[in-house]
Amino acid sequence: MSTTPISDFLRHNFRHFNAAALIDASDAYVQHLANNGKMMITLAGAMSTAELGLSLAEMIRQDKVQIISCTGANLEEDLFNLVAHDYYERVPHYRDLTPDDEAELLARHMNRVTDTCIPEEEAMRRLERALVDEWTAADAAGERYFPHEFLYRILRKGVLEEFFQIDIKDSWMYAAMEKNLPIIVPGWEDSTTGNMFAAHVMQGEVKNVHTVRTGIEYMTYLADWYIETSKTHSVGFYQIGGGIAGDFPICVVPMLHQDMQMGNVPVWGYFCQISDSTTSYGSYSGAVPNEKITWGKLEPTTPKFIVESDASIVAPLMFALILGQ
Repeated sequence: MSTTPISDFLRHNFRHFNAAALIDASDAYVQHLANNGKMMITLAGAMSTAELGLSLAEMIRQDKVQIISCTGANLEEDLFNLVAHDYYERVPHYRDLTPDDEAELLARHMNRVTDTCIPEEEAMRRLERALVDEWTAADAAGERYFPHEFLYRILRKGVLEEFFQIDIKDSWMYAAMEKNLPIIVPGWEDSTTGNMFAAHVMQGEVKNVHTVRTGIEYMTYLADWYIETSKTHSVGFYQIGGGIAGDFPICVVPMLHQDMQMGNVPVWGYFCQISDSTTSYGSYSGAVPNEKITWGKLEPTTPKFIVESDASIVAPLMFALILGQ
């Protein structure tokens, strides 16, 4: 009997077009790590609400990813799911909802993300209360931390454990905390917890708006990490979706080359993007990998892949291949 049923199925059936690109990109990912490479994964969209943690957490535990860049939404929504999973509501007929149906969800404080409704009180307010304690304590002590570091502190202290409603092995943030994985969160201000922080600053509960460290500091943090890591390891770039989660970190290489005038920093050593965005109307998220050569992010010889499909389907399948499942 096969010991890798998912991989065997994929290799037998996924032979052409996007299916074949999925296989090729997965094999190159494995080879990149086998060659002593490191990998960044970037998370756009609402991948945490899509429960990507079911597969991503194991990737983290097995050292298949060494750094993550994600939106503030993906950072917080993994913990929303962790503490309020049983209160979520799925709306499979979401395409048929009328404006009045949407207003009824709002009245019940159920915030919809495609087919999934996140409960405000059980998810957002539970996390907010824990965050306010951390923000105000750091503020009073004159300390400053990145958004992901505040969440790591909460998880390490166990203050939310009474609310956990899924197995922690299915939370990618919990796995990242256990590994103390570096996380980059560009544009964190554009998130629910970013809005919460702004409100508590306006209310005077947090005196220093810079108690939460900023996006520019994230870039310098990433630059330091990349400079040091790339001395001994080729660093790959695995991009789920588009947007700031991918656009922000990939620019660290041309920034070091062109703005810092550093000539000894290698470009990204592997690139794969899963996206259903096409190259039209100047869509950066739909830009094909070759375009990145002109920006000094990739070289002509860099292994480059694009899988034009739904990331909520493709990413777990690729992770299964990479994990040998």
